[in-house]
Amino acid sequence: MSDVGASALLDVLRAWPEAPRGPAPGDADALVHAAARHGLAGFVQHALGRSEWRLEEAARTRLRREALAQAARGMRVKALLLRSLDALAAVGVVPVSLKGYGLALRLYPEPLQRATTDVDLLVADAEVAGASRALEGLGLKPLGAEAAAHAREHEHHLTFTGAAGMVELHFRALVGYGEALEAEALLARAEESVLEGRRVRYLRAEDELVYLALHASNHLLQRLAWLFDLKLLVLASPGLDWGRVVEVARGTAFSHLAWYALEAARRLMGMPVPEEVLSALAPPRWQRLLAVRFFSAGRLLETELMLHKPAWVAAKLLLAPRLLPMARYTVRRLREDGLTALRTR
Repeated sequence: MSDVGASALLDVLRAWPEAPRGPAPGDADALVHAAARHGLAGFVQHALGRSEWRLEEAARTRLRREALAQAARGMRVKALLLRSLDALAAVGVVPVSLKGYGLALRLYPEPLQRATTDVDLLVADAEVAGASRALEGLGLKPLGAEAAAHAREHEHHLTFTGAAGMVELHFRALVGYGEALEAEALLARAEESVLEGRRVRYLRAEDELVYLALHASNHLLQRLAWLFDLKLLVLASPGLDWGRVVEVARGTAFSHLAWYALEAARRLMGMPVPEEVLSALAPPRWQRLLAVRFFSAGRLLETELMLHKPAWVAAKLLLAPRLLPMARYTVRRLREDGLTALRTR
C-alpha cells in the first residue's frame, strides 16, 4: 500500500471540519484501503464529497462499497443496541452507552459513518445480575460459569453473543496494563439522555474524553477512528473544562495512557489540546520518545503493532504506567493462553 496514498487519510482527518487541501492522492486505492481498515470509510466518503478531490471511478466504487458495508454492520449493531436498552429498561436499568453507535450519533455528521461492531453498556456492579438476565432474554448467550467468574475478577465486562450480535456489559470502565478503572465515579457523574425514545446515559464530556483516550491507548491506538473520536468530542464540547480533564486522568492509574492518545491526536490530527494539559499528564521523557516512535503516522496507518504480537507485548511493557502490575498481567495472560492452547489440542 502506498505511503502517500494511505497518509491521505490523515490529511482528511487533520483538515476536518474543513475539506482537505492540495492535490488528490496519487494512490486512491491506498486511501480507500486505509479508510476501511480504520473504520472510517463512510466518513471519508462524506468528507471527500465536500472537497475538490476527485478519485478515479474504481476507487470511488470501492469506497462506496466499503461505506455501505460498514453502514450495514452499523445498522445491525444499532438494532441490537435499541433492543438492549429496551430489555434493560424493563428491569429498571438505564446504562451508560460507551463508544459505538451512541458516540457516533453525537459526534459524526451521520452515525453510520463510523464503524462499530458491538454494543458496549456500562452498569453499576449491583445491576450486573439483572442486566445479564435481561440480555439473556434477548437470546444472547452468556459466558460459561468459569469464564464469567474469571471476567468478574480480572476483566471489565461480560460478553453476550447471539445471532443478533454481541453485547459487552461493562461493570468496570477499563482494565488494562495490569490496572483497573472502576465505574462508580463515572456512573455518578453520567448525564441522562434519550436515544430514539429510549432512556440512556452518556459520560460527562471530561470523563468521556479521558475514557476514550484510555481505551484507545489500551489498544495501542491501532484504529485511527479512536483518535478521531477524541478530536470530534473536543470540537463538539466548546465548554470543555481542561482542568477537570487533567484531574480525572490523574485520578486514575492511567494518566500516561491519556497522554499517549491526546498527544497523538494533536500531532496527527490537529486536535486542539492545551500544552499545559499534556505537560500535566506527561510520562517520563524516555516513554514520551518511545510513544512517538511506536505511534508514528506510518506505523499507525499500517497497524504494525496489531499485526506483530512480540512488538505488541514489548510496547505494552515499555509504555506501562507501572511496570510491575503490567509484568504480572503479562505473565498471567501468557499462562492463560498456554492453558487454553493445551485444552484445545
